[in-house]
Amino acid sequence: MEEEHSGGVRRRWLVDVARWRPSPTQFQAAAALLPPHHRHAIARFVKEEDRKRALISRLLQHSLVHRVLGIPFHQIHICRTTEGKPYLKNSPPAFRNFNFNTSHQGDYVGIASELLCLVGLDIVCISKPQGETTVEFLKNFSSYLTDHEWNCIGRAAGSIEMLSEFYRYWCLKEAFVKAVGAGVGFGLHRLEFHHVEWSNISVYIDGIESRKWRFCLFKLDEIHLASIAKGHPEDAIHSFKTTLSNVVVEDEEFYAALEIPEETVTLQTVEQLTQL
Repeated sequence: MEEEHSGGVRRRWLVDVARWRPSPTQFQAAAALLPPHHRHAIARFVKEEDRKRALISRLLQHSLVHRVLGIPFHQIHICRTTEGKPYLKNSPPAFRNFNFNTSHQGDYVGIASELLCLVGLDIVCISKPQGETTVEFLKNFSSYLTDHEWNCIGRAAGSIEMLSEFYRYWCLKEAFVKAVGAGVGFGLHRLEFHHVEWSNISVYIDGIESRKWRFCLFKLDEIHLASIAKGHPEDAIHSFKTTLSNVVVEDEEFYAALEIPEETVTLQTVEQLTQL
């Protein structure tokens, strides 16, 4: 991870939540930058850490839109589809398919954005099960992974590596689901991931390999992983597809955008996010 760099519309930002220890006044000052309905949503969280993550997630969205598209904070209208996918309602015509996705888990909150491709981000924290063995824990998710994926997990050396393998698959599946704008009802078993030492990652959807998706999986630290999914806008579910201006994209243009290599994630601070 590195500090801020120029990256056009494509951004990969990350905030370490543990590093921000605001006073009540500082928290309220940051929240005051957001519209009232966002502040009300944040206030509904009972735990302080959950309120921090919710606030930072919304600040990431507004700050990214402000910096990338030049829209003032008070003019940014971020809404959600019926499945909960956030999108920019007043995206300028020049940024026809601008979309973004946030994720938070453990110590981190992140955001990824794209101009043409769909983008999904997921962060996971590899934690040991409490009160049950690794095998017992994994059995809870038996219906979400395919036989091929479970076979790969079963070949891992030891319980820690089994957990790591599981979370890698889980992270990739969640990134895809979030990219297309689907909700919790999407059957994760429909997705099967193949890889070579966790590079050259490909996905089979309902048993058919998709050439229109690219995935990147990387470590944030010793216990946190993140994945980025990029794909064709035609794969967005209906409620999300209606928010995009150009679902039909020329192949040459699409694949040029799809094959842009992933860059290093940029670390942000809350102070940077609140600079207007």
